[in-house]
Amino acid sequence: MAADNSRLWRSARRVLLLAVVAFCIAALVSFVMNRRRTESARNTPSSDDEKSIVVQMRTLRSLAPDVRARTTKDLALRIRELPVSVNKATLADSLASLSTEGDLGQETLQEVATTLADSLREQPQPATLTGPGAPYLELAQLVRYEQVQVALDDPQFSAAVAQIAADDTSRQKADFALTDLQGKKWTLTELHGKVVLVNFWATWCPPCRSEMPDLQSLYDRFKNQGFVVLAISNEDAATVRPFLDHFKITFPVLLDAGDSVNGEYKISGIPKSFVYDRGGNLVAQAIDMRTAAQFQAMVAHAGLH
Repeated sequence: MAADNSRLWRSARRVLLLAVVAFCIAALVSFVMNRRRTESARNTPSSDDEKSIVVQMRTLRSLAPDVRARTTKDLALRIRELPVSVNKATLADSLASLSTEGDLGQETLQEVATTLADSLREQPQPATLTGPGAPYLELAQLVRYEQVQVALDDPQFSAAVAQIAADDTSRQKADFALTDLQGKKWTLTELHGKVVLVNFWATWCPPCRSEMPDLQSLYDRFKNQGFVVLAISNEDAATVRPFLDHFKITFPVLLDAGDSVNGEYKISGIPKSFVYDRGGNLVAQAIDMRTAAQFQAMVAHAGLH
């Protein structure tokens, strides 16, 4: 009897294991298929209206700031009028990721966020294997960091809001020690008593290159008031040095070759900037490129005026 029970138990375990494996495979296949459908939608707009929107979005970075703001707002309204489809959500997400480069104004950002929320309400997007889908994280960042208002009753959006809040808690506790191009070691917690702006960037990143002159001007203005800029790149010195020489960058540039600090800060896109006050408190952050006025507003939270 004991032998029979043992065989039955082993058989039941095998059946359970096979069921679990089958479930995991099915979930993975579903995820991959959804991802492929989303990528296909992103790359192959299916209507003339969608194609026209894609073409205009590709030109946004070349426009003057005021024209870019008006065009972005118009694109948000046009996307909102599209019929329900995976493409609509993808277009709304892509526009949202472009809308935070610089200062397009609160009205434009609100229209972009409303369009993204509406598209996700109409056509919910698949989650990833690790958490909420990228469009939900993009929307949650707009709400948290750009002070827009949206209404979206969706578990993925709630999870995205919670994830970003957790990331901020991690950034508040962050510490690192990295070496600059001159061989000097910088440790974040040893800079208490100073205002510190930590910037993540790369030479290949157009928005990063755009904001560098303004970041240098900010450093020149406040460096004698205990202001430190630590610009972190995961590239090598041979790549970074010519860029710094060309733009005459004089603030410390640190190399994070192993991406350990990028990981600690949960960096998924650049540029990103974080401001710590003299007590080491995280008081301001930017999820994208900032203008000179926006940088000044950030450090004002740490008492620099």
